[in-house]
Amino acid sequence: MIPESQQIIKNGLWSNNPALVQLLGLCPLLAVSNTFINGLGLGIATTMVLAGSNGSVSLIRNFIPKEIRIPIFVMMIASFVTNISLLMNAYTYDLFLTLGIFIPLIVTNCAIIGRAESFASKNKFLPSLLDGLMQGLGFTAVLCLLGVARELVGQGTLFYGAEQLFGEWAKNLTLSFYLTDSKFLFAILPPGAFVFLGLIIAWKNSIDAKSEKTKKASKQQSVEQASEVLLNE
Repeated sequence: MIPESQQIIKNGLWSNNPALVQLLGLCPLLAVSNTFINGLGLGIATTMVLAGSNGSVSLIRNFIPKEIRIPIFVMMIASFVTNISLLMNAYTYDLFLTLGIFIPLIVTNCAIIGRAESFASKNKFLPSLLDGLMQGLGFTAVLCLLGVARELVGQGTLFYGAEQLFGEWAKNLTLSFYLTDSKFLFAILPPGAFVFLGLIIAWKNSIDAKSEKTKKASKQQSVEQASEVLLNE
C-alpha cells in the first residue's frame, strides 16, 4: 500500500476522525446511537454517501466554477442521500422509520460537505473515494461504539432490532445481559450520549498522548546513542 493511501486510512479511522477529532455530525451521532443497529444503519448510509459524493466531486472537479462549487456539492450530496433513502425505504423499511428525519439530514452533515470541499475537489478519483470511505468508516465506528455502550447500559441488550437491518432471521442475534422493568433513560437519551462520547474522546486522547510520549523517548534514545558513537570515535 502506498504511503498516501496509508495516511488517508489513518486520518479517516483515527488521526482525523470526523466524530472524535473534527467533532462534525454530532446531531445524528448523539440522537441515533441509542442502539448498535441504529448506529450501524446510519453509519452505513453515511459512508455510502461520503464515498459516492467524494468520488463524484473528484471526477468533475475541473469543470465546476469556483463561485458555485458549494451549491453544486450540496446538490450532488442530496442526490446520493435521496437514493440511499429510497433504498432503505424499499429494503429496510422498519429501520428507515426508526432513523426517521436523520436519513435526509445526512445532506447537512458538515463532515460530508467538508470532505468534498477540502479533499475531493483537490484530488484524483481513487484517493478521494478512499478518503470518503475511510471517513465514513471512522464515523460508523464511533456510532457503533456509542450504540454498544448506550444499549448495554440503558436496556441491557446488544444487537436489539437486528432484524430491521438484516431481516427476520436476525431476531435471534439479540443478546440480553440483564432484565429490567424500566430502561435507564439517561443512557438512552442524548445526555447520556454526550457523556459516553466524552469518555471515548478522552480514551483516544490518552492513547495519542502515550504514543507521542513513546515516540519522543525513542527519538531521544536514538540521539543519545548517536552522540555516544560520535564520542567513541
